Amino acid sequence: MASRPNHPLRGALRNLAVLRERNFRTFFAGYTTSMLGSAMATVALSFAVLEATGSLSDLSFVMAARIVPLVVFLLGGGVLGDRLPRRLIMLCSDWLRALTQGALAVLLMTDSARLWQLLVLAALGGVGEAFFKPSFDGLVPHVVSPARLPDANTLIGLGNSVAGVAGPALAGVLVTFISPAAVLLVDAGTYALCGLFLLRLRVPESRTAAGPGVLRELRDGWGMFTKYRWLWTVTLQFTMFNFLVWAPYLVLGPAAAKETYSGAGSWGTIVAVYGLGSILGALLLLGRRPTRPLLVTTLVTVLWAAPSGALAAQAPLVMVCAGALAAGVANSVFNALWMTTIQQHVPHEALSRVMSYVSFGAYSIGPIGLALAGPLAERTSISAVLAFGVCWQVAANAFILCLPSVRGVRLARQPGDVPTEASDGEDEQPRVVT
Repeated sequence: MASRPNHPLRGALRNLAVLRERNFRTFFAGYTTSMLGSAMATVALSFAVLEATGSLSDLSFVMAARIVPLVVFLLGGGVLGDRLPRRLIMLCSDWLRALTQGALAVLLMTDSARLWQLLVLAALGGVGEAFFKPSFDGLVPHVVSPARLPDANTLIGLGNSVAGVAGPALAGVLVTFISPAAVLLVDAGTYALCGLFLLRLRVPESRTAAGPGVLRELRDGWGMFTKYRWLWTVTLQFTMFNFLVWAPYLVLGPAAAKETYSGAGSWGTIVAVYGLGSILGALLLLGRRPTRPLLVTTLVTVLWAAPSGALAAQAPLVMVCAGALAAGVANSVFNALWMTTIQQHVPHEALSRVMSYVSFGAYSIGPIGLALAGPLAERTSISAVLAFGVCWQVAANAFILCLPSVRGVRLARQPGDVPTEASDGEDEQPRVVT
């Protein structure tokens, strides 16, 4: 009797076995709930500020008020994430964000919101996020068995992708039929619910002995970050991608859609297809263990520039959507493999600090790209700015592929295996990471 073929989706579903682990199931449920609320709040906040002040400039100020403290406090959040119990820091961050979103909702419901209040509350929310993220990145390896860490990271990415698609759609309905303030109140509730899930986790509340000082710990974290050539090289590549490719795409994509296609409807379709691509990428990656993860990510992330290239060429909308789908798939593959690589190679006691430097690089100059994209397009053209980003992405990925330190990084395939890496100019050599 012939055996039944192993369907890819059936194999992916088998690898959802990571959800059988109580700790990860609890962690995943809480985090995904808060991510859904955050995705809803992003849409609601824009309409809430416009209703409250009627000014696009005020909206820009409120958005910046969240990003600036996020960048400023990320490194400090990394130090605390390695010094104090990470779950405690995440709990405090969730409660802070629940309070700020709840206060913002009440101010908007009572028509008493002032610009300075919106700025302060947005900034406090950014502070909460800055302290939450490094501890979150450092806690993941402690809530799942080592053998299922890759599937855990893939599933977290899948949850983010689903929230990114469902959140804005749900927010649009609630904003239309109720109010933006109601959505922000729901977001506050999701942060509080995430905190309750965190309280149910069973993780050792280990605490690293206090070092000689914050600055010394930051220097030690920087030393650990720069120790791995592949780590700082790919981080630098990702930083420049946000600056030269993604920031212009976010600013000029809607303008290109208005100029070439049907405007907001076309842009909404492109964004939705990108989210669907992220979901598809996560499903396809479940259960797969590429031996050389950074080789795979460098090859697939060329596709990040696909929607920019299609927009620059003024291709038919279906081609732009195909590019967005491919970029979404690449995003899920990169995030899951990148996080698993870092978590396997970087010592856990330094993981929060190292991830704070990675995140700092991701956020640091992206806002500058957002600010420059519009003026540059006005001086040249939308197509020229987007096309430059495409050329940069292709050239940068080609350069990264030439580095043995990137190609030589390997993941541990089974529990007890030792992940390996190579230095530039050297053959791949196994190296025990302690």
